[in-house]
Amino acid sequence: MKGLSILALLVALGACTRVGTAGDTAGGTGRHPWTVPDTLRVALPGNINTMNPLLTTQQVETVTETFAFDPLVATDPEGRDVPVLAAVVPTLENGGISRDGRTITYHLRRGVVWQDGAPFSSRDVAFSYGAIMNPSNAVPTRHGYDVIARAETPDPYTIVLRLKRPFAPFVHTFFAHSDAPYMIVPAHLLARYHDFNRIPFNGQPIGTGPYKVVRWLRGDRIEYEANDRYFLGRPKLRKVVVHFIADENTIINEMRAHEIDWFLQVTPRAYPQLRTVPDVVQRLVSFNGVDSIIFNTRRAPFDDPRMRRAVGLAIDKHKLVEDVTFGTAFPATEDIPSFMWAFDPTAGTSVRDVPQAKALLDAAGWRAGPDGIRTKGQERLTMQLAYRTESVTDRGRGVLIAQMLHDVGIDVELKSYTTGLLYGPASENGILSSGRYQAGLQTWYAGVDPDDSSQLLCAEQAPRGYNWSRYCTPEMDAAQNLALTHYDLPTRKRAYSAIQHLLARDAPLVYLWWPRQIQAVSVDLHGFRPNGIADDWNAWEWSI
Repeated sequence: MKGLSILALLVALGACTRVGTAGDTAGGTGRHPWTVPDTLRVALPGNINTMNPLLTTQQVETVTETFAFDPLVATDPEGRDVPVLAAVVPTLENGGISRDGRTITYHLRRGVVWQDGAPFSSRDVAFSYGAIMNPSNAVPTRHGYDVIARAETPDPYTIVLRLKRPFAPFVHTFFAHSDAPYMIVPAHLLARYHDFNRIPFNGQPIGTGPYKVVRWLRGDRIEYEANDRYFLGRPKLRKVVVHFIADENTIINEMRAHEIDWFLQVTPRAYPQLRTVPDVVQRLVSFNGVDSIIFNTRRAPFDDPRMRRAVGLAIDKHKLVEDVTFGTAFPATEDIPSFMWAFDPTAGTSVRDVPQAKALLDAAGWRAGPDGIRTKGQERLTMQLAYRTESVTDRGRGVLIAQMLHDVGIDVELKSYTTGLLYGPASENGILSSGRYQAGLQTWYAGVDPDDSSQLLCAEQAPRGYNWSRYCTPEMDAAQNLALTHYDLPTRKRAYSAIQHLLARDAPLVYLWWPRQIQAVSVDLHGFRPNGIADDWNAWEWSI
C-alpha cells in the first residue's frame, strides 16, 4: 500500500442472487425475447432537479449525469482507482503528489473530444474548478476545492494544483468519486455565463461521456444515444432510457413484465417482492454510506445534545434493520461503516437503552404527562420528522421510530416532502439545506475516503456545504483538520476515532443503519459492475 492508494481500500463488497430459471433466448443469441436489443431501460424512483454535474444534490442525479459526463478518476467495485479523463492517477510514487503534499499534478488523456466535437483540454478542468469556486454558482459544496491556492495549465494535457495546505483526500475528492462526485464541464460552452443556476445546459448537457442526452422530458424520462467517439471505446449499448416512476409497485410490475432492465436503487421494502421475479439478478453492494436522523441543532428542544442522544438510545436499530430493510442493512454505531479501515468499534452503540434515554430527558427538564408524552411547562415534547414522500422505506421506518420514541415520551409528527424538495439546494429552498426542519430522515452516500468533514466542519454549514445539521464545535474541527492534513494512515485513523467519539457525545445525527445498495437488473444485462457511488461508471462496457 503506497501513497494515497491505501485510501481506496474496501469501498464496495458485493453479493448477488439470481432468482428463477432463464427461459429460451431469442434465436440462440443469449437474449430473451422481451429484451430490446442494445437498449437499456432504467427505472428511477422519484425525480431529478438538474443534469449539470456541478449543481447536483441527489445521488440519483449523479447516475443520470454519469452516462453523459466523466470524472478525472473513478473507483471500481473493489475500491481501486481508475483513471478516466486523467491518464494516470497521481500518487507519491509517480510524482503526481509532491513530497510535502501541497502540489498535485494531473496528466490528461489525449484525443478526448466533447460530444459536440470540441477538443477536451486542461482548460476544461481549470474552468470546472473555477466554476465550483464561483460564488454565484449554487454548488452544494466546495469542500476539498477550497484548499486549492491556484490551478496552473502549463500545456493542454497537464494541470497542476497548488494547495494551501496538505489535503489527504484530494485525489479522491477532486473530480472523483467522493461524497460530492463532480464531473468536468465544457469551458467552450459555459465560460460566457455569469452563473450556471438557470441555463439551458442544465437540461440539455454536453459532456465527454459515453452517452449523449437526446432529450429530457421532465417528470417522464431521459433519452440517451451512444457517443461513438467516446475515448474509452465505442459503447456497446445504442440507447439508454431512464424512466422516472414515483411508485415502487409500478416499477416492480414493470420488472415482472420485463419492461424495465434496471431498477435503480431499490428500497429495502421492495426487496422481498423483487426476489420472486424470474430472470432478475439482485445485487447487494456495500458502500460508504449511512441512514440517519439528522437534527437541526439550532432548533429547540433538540439544540440540546442530551435530547438528541435520548432519541438515539430510544430507537431499536436492530428491529429497524430486520423489519424495514429485511436484513439488507447493518445496525450502525456512528457514520463510518464497519468494513472501512477508519471504523472504531468502541464509539457509539447500536443497542437500545430506554432507561438511559428517559434519564437524559429527565435531566433536560422534560417530565412525563398524563398521556405519557413529556412536557416542560406548557410545552409538549414533539419532534417533527421530515421524510421522502416517494420512499416506502422512509414511511415504514418513520412509523416505527414514532412508536419507539413514544415509549420514552416523545410525540413524533411525520412530515413528508418530495425527494427533490427535501434534498434540494438552499438556493431552491431545500428543506434540509435551508434549515426548514427540526429532524429528518437522511440517506448519505459518501465516497471512497472516510472523509466526513463536508457534513461536520463549521465552515461547511449550508449553503456553503453539506453541514445541514448546523453542528459546530472546536473539538470536531480540530479532529477533522488532523484527518485532512495528514497522509499517513495511523494519524488519520486516530483522528477518525476521535470524530466518531465526538459524534457519539454530541449526536448531531442519530445513525440508524449502514445500508447496502440494492440493484435489480435483468439477467440479459452484461458488464454491470456497480460501485456504490456512481453505479454506471463503466456504462460504455455494458451490453444487453
